[in-house]
Amino acid sequence: MITFATLGPSGTNHELVTREYIKFHEIPDSEIVLVPDFDMATSGLMRGDYDFVVQCAVHPDTPPTLGTHFHKVFAVDSFISRSKELAVLTRSEVEQPKSIGLLAPATESYIDIGRWETRVSDPSLPIIFQNLLAGKYDSALVYLEYAEQYPDRVRVDEILGSPDDVWIVYADERTSGGKLQAWRDGPVRELIRQKVASRAAEDAGAALP
Repeated sequence: MITFATLGPSGTNHELVTREYIKFHEIPDSEIVLVPDFDMATSGLMRGDYDFVVQCAVHPDTPPTLGTHFHKVFAVDSFISRSKELAVLTRSEVEQPKSIGLLAPATESYIDIGRWETRVSDPSLPIIFQNLLAGKYDSALVYLEYAEQYPDRVRVDEILGSPDDVWIVYADERTSGGKLQAWRDGPVRELIRQKVASRAAEDAGAALP
């Protein structure tokens, strides 16, 4: 069985996107292992407990994941994926929220963070939402779906949608061979072709008397 470690608990974008990645590659016998942090994921990868680790490129733990064990843990793939829609939710009884929970610094640039006096960072959006319900903060930047699940507990203050995030896949073996590793026939190839043609047309038009 091929094992993929990614950030838990259950319900994270990491779990959702990892499942989609497995489906994309049509891996028939696979398992997703949810871990509390990426230090545990990379440690397990080096021990041989997991075959791959999947991590969002904007997650706060990405720099140490890429750099701490760069002789033993290697980035072997990257891809772009949308995920669950994000929103700012506030507990229904709070009229003027003064504190917010979020995954910082990964998501704090999505909003005008100065609207709250206190900002608290926690490790994953499911945990942040549970802390919101428990009263740890007034608002939280979490998944929009929570508002549908708890309509009597929270209200939607702002819908942010879903960014096209970059995701990184790690393994314990290098695949690049020390060279540039990219998808030559990927969608960006056509975008580059269109831009080259457009610039050439603009230059030709500018050269006319």
